[in-house]
Amino acid sequence: MELKDYVRILHKSWILIVACTLLGVGATAAYSLTLAPKYQSTTQLYVSVRASEGAATGDLVNGTSFARQAVTSYVDVVNSALVLDKVIDELSLDLTAQQLAPVVAASSPLNTVLINITVTHTDPVQAAAIANSVGTTFADVVTNQLEKPEGETASPVKIETIQPAVTPTQPSSPNVQLNIILGLLVGLAIGLGVAILRSVLDTRIHSSHDIEQVTEASILGGIALDPEAKKRPLVVHADPRSPRAESFRSLRTNLQFVNLEKGPRSFVVTSSIPGEGKSTTTANLAIALAETGASVALVDGDLRLPRVADYMGIEGGVGLTDVLIGRAELADVLQKWGRGKLYALPSGRVPPNPSELLGSAAMKRVLSALTEQFDFVLIDAPPLLLVTDAAVISKLTGGVIMVAASGRTKKNELAAAVRTLESIGSNLAGIVVTMLPTKGPDSYAYGQYSYGKFDEAEPGVEHVAGKKFGKMAAVRGRRTLRDARME
Repeated sequence: MELKDYVRILHKSWILIVACTLLGVGATAAYSLTLAPKYQSTTQLYVSVRASEGAATGDLVNGTSFARQAVTSYVDVVNSALVLDKVIDELSLDLTAQQLAPVVAASSPLNTVLINITVTHTDPVQAAAIANSVGTTFADVVTNQLEKPEGETASPVKIETIQPAVTPTQPSSPNVQLNIILGLLVGLAIGLGVAILRSVLDTRIHSSHDIEQVTEASILGGIALDPEAKKRPLVVHADPRSPRAESFRSLRTNLQFVNLEKGPRSFVVTSSIPGEGKSTTTANLAIALAETGASVALVDGDLRLPRVADYMGIEGGVGLTDVLIGRAELADVLQKWGRGKLYALPSGRVPPNPSELLGSAAMKRVLSALTEQFDFVLIDAPPLLLVTDAAVISKLTGGVIMVAASGRTKKNELAAAVRTLESIGSNLAGIVVTMLPTKGPDSYAYGQYSYGKFDEAEPGVEHVAGKKFGKMAAVRGRRTLRDARME
């Protein structure tokens, strides 16, 4: 992963990261508040060896060396029952030596003759009192019991308090500020880890960045997610000035530069799996192309689950299948849509052998006739990974437009569909990303438009999206390809 990938993850999962960070801060803050505050008080002792009057320098050095060596042993004496029992009696504590020992801690800085005695207690006054009592008791035990030679009046070891313990004013624990900082860091680390892990494990396509990892095919356009798509599938007609309609026009512009020298302007529009918006993309793209004055033939090549007739609001009882089996002429089943040069060819009745019909010589003749008479021919075909229909038709056209839905299509599914086309030598014209989110790092930037609202549909449109005319005859009034050219 590159730096830009991590930045994209941060942008995409910032809410998760912030939530984990706040959770870490809240958890540590709550935990700190549940702990009883504890206070620490420290007394410092100095250990030395008495020197006789007139002692030489060497004797003083030896005494200092002895004190340094002895200090390491004296540290262990501080928590002994010999010292703590006397402290308990002196302060009248309701504790045993074993219970008091964890409260008292003794240490000695390296290569010094100093002993630090620290007492931690929930009562600051009691902490200072115990620390001072332990210090004086320890000094008495060492000098008068442990280090006093028999028959001598004084011990050669001298222990003095150089820093008595004072009553602390601030608790030593819990350190709420430090705990909150640690909680923030831990929560941030967890949030980043979860975000990166989720991104690595997520195999769905979310943006053009993901498509570039699967195929080198060009991206022709991006269509944002529209919650109202089912109610108004033909947004280019229903709301022609909307940003989403403008994205189909951008797709139209890009498509006009495809296949300039590679054959006819006929394209199969398909996807890897169902539900990626291929049919609505095909229909809206056909309308957008017709807006330029180009003649467009929209063919429903999905003979298993046809949708074009429903979306375009036309009669679909007679169509492509009737032409392929010789029951109708192509000119008889082409239906003009709108005021431009857009003609729709519905699928007709669902046949038992769609793949065979679509790969037949009759289909080749139909497409040849359409490409001769129309500037653009768009064929809506079934998903590639389910059936072979789209692959079969692709060999008869100028290229394939692959539709991939953001947040729905998986990378391996798109890769498998691309491999299918490559294995049969079909031309992949490009990818159209649909259902892009309107917010976040994967959103599709439409730009700013200051279009006004339309109070009614464009005049002169013969069919309204989502509505059908009354029942039509099995074969409409004869409309020849010659009529189509004249119109």
